[in-house]
Amino acid sequence: MKYLVPALISAVLLSISWPTYGIPFLIFFALVPLLMVEHQISKFSKFKRKGSMVFGISYLTFIIWNIVTTGWLYNSMNPDGTHSLFAVVVPVLVNALLMAFTFQLYHWYKNAAGTYFGLVFFVAIWMCFEKLHLSWELTWPWLNFGNVFADYPKLIQWYDTFGSTGGSFWILIVNVFAFYTLRIWEAGRKQKALLKNVAILLGLIGVPMLISLIQYHTFDEKPIGTVNVLLLQPELDPYTEKYSKDSLTILNDLLQLAEENSKGQIDYYIGPETSIPGFGSISETGFEQSLLLNTVKGFLAKHPKSVFATGISSHKFYRNPGEKSETAYQLSDGTFVDSYNSAVQIIPNQKIEVYHKAKLVPGVEIFPYIRVLKPVLGNAMLDLGGTNTSLGIDKERKVFSNPYNKGKLAPIICYESIYGEFVGDYVKKGANFLAIMTNDSWWGVSQGHEQLMAYAKLRAIETRREIARSANSGISAHIDAKGDVLADTLYLDKTALFAKINLYDKITFYSRTGDILSRLSIFIIGFLVVYYFGEKMLKRKPKK
Repeated sequence: MKYLVPALISAVLLSISWPTYGIPFLIFFALVPLLMVEHQISKFSKFKRKGSMVFGISYLTFIIWNIVTTGWLYNSMNPDGTHSLFAVVVPVLVNALLMAFTFQLYHWYKNAAGTYFGLVFFVAIWMCFEKLHLSWELTWPWLNFGNVFADYPKLIQWYDTFGSTGGSFWILIVNVFAFYTLRIWEAGRKQKALLKNVAILLGLIGVPMLISLIQYHTFDEKPIGTVNVLLLQPELDPYTEKYSKDSLTILNDLLQLAEENSKGQIDYYIGPETSIPGFGSISETGFEQSLLLNTVKGFLAKHPKSVFATGISSHKFYRNPGEKSETAYQLSDGTFVDSYNSAVQIIPNQKIEVYHKAKLVPGVEIFPYIRVLKPVLGNAMLDLGGTNTSLGIDKERKVFSNPYNKGKLAPIICYESIYGEFVGDYVKKGANFLAIMTNDSWWGVSQGHEQLMAYAKLRAIETRREIARSANSGISAHIDAKGDVLADTLYLDKTALFAKINLYDKITFYSRTGDILSRLSIFIIGFLVVYYFGEKMLKRKPKK
């Protein structure tokens, strides 16, 4: 019980720190009880299997945190109307398992190399774990520590230098130093040393926030222009309408919404993710002949110098099997096809531009490591409500340029908006504002859509780009380059939102360098491992 209580305290502190209802300042001390438990078990416990004890205690901590903060995933449904087990099991149970394993690696290294090297290892290995979650096919960076201040943009303006991964590094350093300070107090060392450490701890927390507040109040970057944007929010139920209703009916409703809210010159009409779905999807070899897309061009003909950017479901057939991509799947007639979650830019008398979503939702849009796992799992993922195929992707980011003005739009599709370095690639390609096209309706009235909306603010700060966010059922929003929400809509409201978007062309340090602290952590892990084994080898070397 003496080990269980501190672990539960850590779980509670982690849980109530998280947006959008949480108190993020608690995150600076949330790991301290768990670190103390590990220390107590390692040094004083009489258990023979101390590693198993540490793993079990940490897994309990992390599974509670995952359930409280992302339990809303249970609201997602299968086509037959049942709740999707896959949507809960993988993100919650597996993510907590990965976190516990990461903590276990810290435990092993600390006991082998000593406390000081161990604490450095802890910061570095957790940074590597978060980087893994940003990179691999089982990607789930929802609970990366740097996201915790998403609703407090005034305090994290320095994310334009180190990004949200820099925020994770900051939080980990503070937790480790708080743990070290607590141990000084427990050991009854001199009061002077304790006061010194407390002062340093307060500085570690306060100085970055002070720098941020100064940045916030002195931000004066001049835009290179503005564009008038109308964000469309059609409010289609994804379970009863969006993928069962006729495509042309859905499109005409969207265009009617656009027409009813068009006042003055609109430079961009922006629709949400897969806002033109319907029974099938649009063939990319027939874009120019598509009734749906030509209907949009007809609408634009009545609105000169306007551009329409929106999400669609699309596909591409491969008549020659030798030309198929890695993600193409075979139909019953033997034809190979790629399905895409796409964004398009439509302009009259011009070729339609298309971008394919590249950061796919594991188990829903991608079968992770399909070549390895599918022979093993078979239809198990499908039975749990997942997928047994993968959507096609674009390997590089694309930017849609407007021929009528200076606008250069980054077409960011839903889940992609969680990835800082990834979004920075759009900026390096020339994007001067970000358009997030999303469908957050899968989870109903829950923290799901609110958290994803909050994370968009991080991308605005990191890139210093304004965001036009169009969501199927909300929240649609205009977010400025400081991460402030200038205007937004109500969830489950059928509406449109006008936004005058400022265009910026300067590239932030973070957009240029990406997750530099994560990459540094990888080198640190390599050094610590080599150093440890090098020391062991030197000690074993016989004396002459």
